[in-house]
Amino acid sequence: MTATRKGRRSAALSRERIVEAAVELLDSGGESALTFRVLTERLATGPGAIYWHVANKDELLAVATDGVVADALAVGSEQSPAGPEDELRAVALGLYEAIAAHPWLGGQLSRQFTRNGPVVPRIYESIGRRVRALGVPEATWFVTTSVLVHYVLGAAGQNAANSASARTSADGANRADFLDAVSTAWEELDPDEYSFARAIAGQMRDHDDREQFLAGIDLVLAGLRLS
Repeated sequence: MTATRKGRRSAALSRERIVEAAVELLDSGGESALTFRVLTERLATGPGAIYWHVANKDELLAVATDGVVADALAVGSEQSPAGPEDELRAVALGLYEAIAAHPWLGGQLSRQFTRNGPVVPRIYESIGRRVRALGVPEATWFVTTSVLVHYVLGAAGQNAANSASARTSADGANRADFLDAVSTAWEELDPDEYSFARAIAGQMRDHDDREQFLAGIDLVLAGLRLS
């Protein structure tokens, strides 16, 4: 293949299309489903055309993660332009829903934070700008933003893990069945040793994950107003 033909072929297969196909494979089968062999079959091309754009699977995973997060933050930013508090809620919810929609994303975000990947400053910038706009003292920008980032990713990741566990449960239990079973078990705990756990068991059974997540954001915001 001549250099000219190779260039045309690589240009026809864009980096964006490769990432889009990679995300589709990740969504359908997780990280193990994403191989260059399967990707070349999905794109009806040769491996050389893919390697023209990405060097290896690690780079492809990093680019896919960054792309999904960028889209989530952009959607969140567009949904609520009313003020920094509403924007912060919208951005946080955008990340929450992205992690829920892409079960592989939580693990990749953990890896990115361990390696200081490109997605880390992207998330900090988006949330931190709203923290700054709230009038938080500059000396506490990093701490405040970190609290919000870790809450968002932790809560969203845990929710996604719970959903994935329910989907793959051997007994076919769904979320409602799982929460009912856990709530019932808590209600039967020793009343002296677990008085609080017993008291909230019914609330656990009926709670809404999305509303609970946003309530956590509101608690942080309420604390900022008092500081």
